[in-house]
Amino acid sequence: MSIIDLAGSAGAEQFAQLALDLHDSGGVDETVQAVVDFALQALACSHAGVALIVGGGRLEIPATTDPVVAEIYALQIGGGTGPLAVSMREHTIVRVRDTTTDDRWPEWAGKVLELGVRSVLDVPLVTTAAGTVGVLGLYSTRPDAFGADEEAIAHILARHASVAVASARHEVNLAQAVDARKLVGQAMGILMERYNLDGDRAFEVLRRYSQDTNTKLRDVAQQLIETRKLPH
Repeated sequence: MSIIDLAGSAGAEQFAQLALDLHDSGGVDETVQAVVDFALQALACSHAGVALIVGGGRLEIPATTDPVVAEIYALQIGGGTGPLAVSMREHTIVRVRDTTTDDRWPEWAGKVLELGVRSVLDVPLVTTAAGTVGVLGLYSTRPDAFGADEEAIAHILARHASVAVASARHEVNLAQAVDARKLVGQAMGILMERYNLDGDRAFEVLRRYSQDTNTKLRDVAQQLIETRKLPH
């Protein structure tokens, strides 16, 4: 698909449908899977995948269209070299026209070539609030598969994906926060009834146990509810 096709009604309808699919996705994993599935339709790629930054700066791979993508990501997650690492670090699109001739990461390129991949396009997923949240990786068994048109479409797709991922994570965090408040409230009720404490004192007991045992407040509350005992 060219950028001209994208501007037409068919391309507009495809992206409109993608936006709806992302909005209806049930979580982060479902969201990025919709993105990579759409990438295969909208771009001249053989495989696609998404790597996301999670807690502690770690990378996880929640969605791919082929196991080859996970192998390519694994080559870079361990060593930290390659287009994925550059795209994520410098917040920029990185294109590898041909793994047989690209000399920027020769060891990585050789291993990717063994997997049958000739060209690569890595596009950062960036939001205003969180910065880079991941990378959309596009791969082709053909050399020089990604030109200016494909890069432009991939950039638009990445913008859709970035917003959807940020929104999905926000909803997950909200759900976890609500769940944590419910658990803490139940645990406080147990302490108030058993030890005749008021709400402030019951919460202080939970907070102190959380600090003393280096355990999340939610987990302390969960243990108290399940065992009717506080952590040692």
